[in-house]
Amino acid sequence: MLVQGQVHGGVAQGIGQALMERTCFDAEGQMISGSFMDYALPRAVDMPDIVFHEHPVPATSNPLGVKGCGEAGCSGALGAVMNAVVDALSVRGIHHMDMPATPDRVWAALQAAG
Repeated sequence: MLVQGQVHGGVAQGIGQALMERTCFDAEGQMISGSFMDYALPRAVDMPDIVFHEHPVPATSNPLGVKGCGEAGCSGALGAVMNAVVDALSVRGIHHMDMPATPDRVWAALQAAG
């Protein structure tokens, strides 16, 4: 259950980074997106259903046989989400988009593509 929770949290983090989380700074370098009122994070309603499969193999590099797993959800989600966004926009000639792919950035890319 702990591994599933870490993977689910990692997927949520990756979706947030890919689609929502945008840090903004003013001209002096002061962060201006410093609260959850202006820095979006995914909520449960934003998350897809996640099917979890596991194949536990103990690590041989430590006496407990444990290893980390939360990073797997995040790193996989980043590429999967951004590739899906670019794939959806490719019919309009858009072949690259920087993170985060916020609605305003997607709209701007579509307008620039014509």
